[in-house]
Amino acid sequence: MGDSVPLRVSTRPHAFPDPCSRHYLLNRPPDEVPPPPFEQDAPVWVAASGAVTAGEQFVEITVQGVGEGTVILRDLHVRLVAKGAPLPWNDYIMGVGCGGNVPTHPLEVDLDAGRPVAVPGSDLHAFPHKVSGSDPLVLYVTARTDDHDVRWYLELEWVADDRHGTVRVDDGGEPFRTSGARGRPAYVYPLGADGWTEAPGGGG
Repeated sequence: MGDSVPLRVSTRPHAFPDPCSRHYLLNRPPDEVPPPPFEQDAPVWVAASGAVTAGEQFVEITVQGVGEGTVILRDLHVRLVAKGAPLPWNDYIMGVGCGGNVPTHPLEVDLDAGRPVAVPGSDLHAFPHKVSGSDPLVLYVTARTDDHDVRWYLELEWVADDRHGTVRVDDGGEPFRTSGARGRPAYVYPLGADGWTEAPGGGG
C-alpha cells in the first residue's frame, strides 16, 4: 500500500436531514431564484446560484477502510479558514408544509465559538472508532452559526498499525461555508406555487 491513505472518505455537504430543514442565503431577489431543488440536485443548484448554507450545515461523512486491515479513527478536528460578519443576503427556505424523520446529529459544532470542536452527542460514543473494508462508519456533523460567515473544514485523524495521518474532509476541495441568517428577509416556495413568497414570521 506504500504511503497511500488506508481510508476512503466520501462527503455529502448538502444532505438534507429533513425536507424542510435546509436554508440557503442568496444575493438575489426572489424573482431571480430558481425553485428549490430535490436533495440529490442540491449541489448543482448551490453551485449555479452562488448559494451559501444559512445557519446550520448538515454534513454526512462515510468512512471505509481500504485493504484488509483495521483503521482506528482517533478524532475529528474542526479547522477554520476564515470568519467574518454574516452575509446580508436573503434567506431561502428549501421546504414548506413538509416533514419527516430527522436523523440523529451525533456530532455538533458551534462555529461561533472561539475554537470550535466536534462534540459527540449522547447517541454516539466518543472517538476513537474503528473501520475496515467490510465495516464502514457514517458520521453526521451539524455545524451552526448565528453571528458569522465561516469557511471551515474537518480533519479526520487516523492510525493503522505503525502508520498515522489525517484526511481533510471538505466540499469537493473547497472549505465548507456557513453563514448566520438571523434577521434576514426570508422566503418560501409553497407547494403548487410558481414563485417565492415572504415566509410567515421571517426566517433565520
